[in-house]
Amino acid sequence: MIRITVCFLLLTCMASCGILKPRSKAPVVFANNIVVAHRGAFKKNKLPENSIASLKQAIALNCTGSEFDVRMTSDDSLIINHDPAFKKLPIEQTTYAELIKHSLSNGEKLPTLREYLLAGMENNTATRLICEIKPSEISKERGKQIAAKTVALVHALRARERVVYISFDYDILKKIVALDPGVPTQYLNGDRSPEQLKADGITGADYHYSVFKKRPEWIASAKQLNIALNAWTVNDAETMEWLMANDFEFITTNEPELLMELMQKTLTRNGWKLVWSDEFNDQGEPDSTKWGYHPGAHGGGNNELQYYTANDTLNAVVANGVLKIIARKEIRENKAYTSSKLQTRNKAAFTYGRIEVRAKLPAGRGTWPAIWMLGTNIDSSTWPACGEIDIMEHVGYEKDSIYGTIHSDAYNHIKGTQKGKAIYTADPYSRFHVYAIEWSPEKIDFMMDGVVYNHIRNEHLSVKEWPFDAPFYLILNLAIGGGWGGKKGVDDTIFPATMEVDWVRVFQTK
Repeated sequence: MIRITVCFLLLTCMASCGILKPRSKAPVVFANNIVVAHRGAFKKNKLPENSIASLKQAIALNCTGSEFDVRMTSDDSLIINHDPAFKKLPIEQTTYAELIKHSLSNGEKLPTLREYLLAGMENNTATRLICEIKPSEISKERGKQIAAKTVALVHALRARERVVYISFDYDILKKIVALDPGVPTQYLNGDRSPEQLKADGITGADYHYSVFKKRPEWIASAKQLNIALNAWTVNDAETMEWLMANDFEFITTNEPELLMELMQKTLTRNGWKLVWSDEFNDQGEPDSTKWGYHPGAHGGGNNELQYYTANDTLNAVVANGVLKIIARKEIRENKAYTSSKLQTRNKAAFTYGRIEVRAKLPAGRGTWPAIWMLGTNIDSSTWPACGEIDIMEHVGYEKDSIYGTIHSDAYNHIKGTQKGKAIYTADPYSRFHVYAIEWSPEKIDFMMDGVVYNHIRNEHLSVKEWPFDAPFYLILNLAIGGGWGGKKGVDDTIFPATMEVDWVRVFQTK
């Protein structure tokens, strides 16, 4: 403890005497984005990770942060390197003089922390320096020594307002908080709740994205407690979009250019707020707080051939991040097939917004998968007066067609006046697509993968034409046969047939 305190005070004193020659301060206003370049922006330009070149590239991209890794050599030099060894030399057992006999792939020498911080402060007023202090392989005490030396150097170089400290070692972060209360700190390991972080003065949860998918309640509690949310290491567009939808402050990535591009398009950056979702990250039955079943031999007057079961994982099951609605050839209640129909009725309903469902459809003649909505007043107004919004319908004998349709008292398929259009795709069965509507008091736009293919405008006539200013609930189902789905018969060789749903998200304007 004495050694750590003396080290901290000595370096601070050296700065005040001008020995360390800190650069002059410039006003710091961090970039208004969520992009943290992991080990610098190295990948696109094939730069060495954790190099000054990759740091400079992250600054040039205007990333809000650039992450780097701190280790300490056997002669107590703080250096930047991710792995515990450099060129097969164990860093904690090797002097810095020995290490710098070897260069990075671009010719740079292995940078010291001092060199790295100074480079990160030069011509940079927008990019945070995200300082990951690696746990010591020698001892926990040495890890705390590394933390103390790092904090002292940051202060000595007057870089405090630019630095965020992160670590997998909780004790390292607690040491930093003790030395410098209020400094931004984020824990990486994913095994502490936001409440525990708050209690210990840690200001951020920087966990692998899978932790947040398994514990979505931590997202809400972190926001309530003002715990910053970051996720690592996110390199695919789908996960980036999920994190942005959940208003993460930061996303750490090896693909900063991709995240920058997606960020400009994301709904939450363009005035939308995620108000309800299911990412299907549990196992077993669908979440009963979000979904109920509509069991029975009903077919909506469409002469369908399935019996909808309830609480049966043979027909509706969540596994590996996907909801599967499965139609099977088995007799139940004089019906030749079983399937499932899930609904948010009595659990969640929405008026206006953008509803998105990422799904992969079942192949085969006789299938009739649907993603749709009904007015919550269906018991009093009945169908079609209650209104129906078919976000996605598909019939298996039309392999390339996706339909989006509205039904109302004036416009419905009984009268042949329904308002529906199709979009065409070659691969509804082999890959997931995002089926969506954007719904306001003036219009409903039907989309697949962001492309609008059916635009329904409010004619402002009467509720008979436009019953869509009221709450509607969501339905996911897979029907078999019926007046439309079974128009060309049912191929019994296709079973079991499965509709897979990756996620459901509802956004509304902020």
